[in-house]
Amino acid sequence: MIEINDKILGDLSDGFSLPPKPELLEKLQQELESETPELNKIADIIAADVATSAAVLKVINSPFYGLARTITDIRQAVMFLGLDSITTLVTGFLLQKAFDQDKCCIKLERFWDNASDIAYVTTLIGSKIKAKVPVENLHMVGLFHDAGIPAMAMNYSDYIHVLSAANRDYHTLLVEREEAAYKTNHAVIGYFLASSWNLPKNICQLILRHHDKTFLCEDAEHQPHITDQLTLATLKMAENIVHTNKRFIADPDWPYFKENVLTTLNLDEDDYLDIKEDAEEYFNQ
Repeated sequence: MIEINDKILGDLSDGFSLPPKPELLEKLQQELESETPELNKIADIIAADVATSAAVLKVINSPFYGLARTITDIRQAVMFLGLDSITTLVTGFLLQKAFDQDKCCIKLERFWDNASDIAYVTTLIGSKIKAKVPVENLHMVGLFHDAGIPAMAMNYSDYIHVLSAANRDYHTLLVEREEAAYKTNHAVIGYFLASSWNLPKNICQLILRHHDKTFLCEDAEHQPHITDQLTLATLKMAENIVHTNKRFIADPDWPYFKENVLTTLNLDEDDYLDIKEDAEEYFNQ
């Protein structure tokens, strides 16, 4: 169990910079928190930002949605996606815009490409398993779970060396190397970033604990909600599938999580291999 205490809060507030929540997201969340959120108002908020509008239309007209006709109007997009999905899509786009490559010691394009792959595969797995997990949860966790990495790369000029060492040698996990070097890790940083952007509390907790080996254990001290366990199990499977397809080796976390992931998702080895094969079609396109 990961505890967030006053010392961690103090350490993070001491000179550590996190991207501020964008004004667009603030307006969007205010409307969503009203008693009766109006789709037209939400569409107007998004339409006021040209770059975000273009990103939404690009995604909704992509092969992922397989629409028979092209959608050119933000109101149509909002009506089609619904409140939860449009919020997830906009939040993801704003997150990527929040980091400046000139201030970051890792290649952001490569990082976000990988995050997008994980988000896609996470939703794909969600459509294959018997238990139903909200798609917007899967996509947001898939895209946002490692957001602490670019935040650390923005604050620590030598972070690229820590990340590279973790990629070369899997015997020491990235979070362990981060703790040794900075007395914090990207899961904790990601939690504070997600919290400062007012993401749902369960999403923040999943980001905080996405490397926590006890999260899926039945005898965990603080039993998480089953939907959160299903979401994390789906994420860990997606991480491994993406990692295997790109680097031809299992994700460093997979040996510690595999058994509990399959148990949580009620899958056997054959089921896992079938889903893995379906996901590989995405990488072969």
